[in-house]
Amino acid sequence: MPLYAYRCGDDGPVDAIWPMGAAPPAISCPTCGGEAPRMITAPRLGLVDRTRVAAIDRAEASRTDPAVVSALPPRPSAAPRPRLDPRTAALPRP
Repeated sequence: MPLYAYRCGDDGPVDAIWPMGAAPPAISCPTCGGEAPRMITAPRLGLVDRTRVAAIDRAEASRTDPAVVSALPPRPSAAPRPRLDPRTAALPRP
């Protein structure tokens, strides 16, 4: 669940955990009981592993700057011949 930040005028910042989208605009301060309005804070993306951040960055870049193909892909080499079972290698093939 996300962590929401509130600020009490007397006691300072207060953190509260609420389900996403269910956080009220203000809560009562657990110390003094006064009203603590919700603050807008930056998301804590530093806690995400770097592979996911890189994937998000690539997806975001592809939206505005898609990769441009400058040549056709190379032709695949001849299909590899299937390996025969040595026990049946001497049998006639159709």
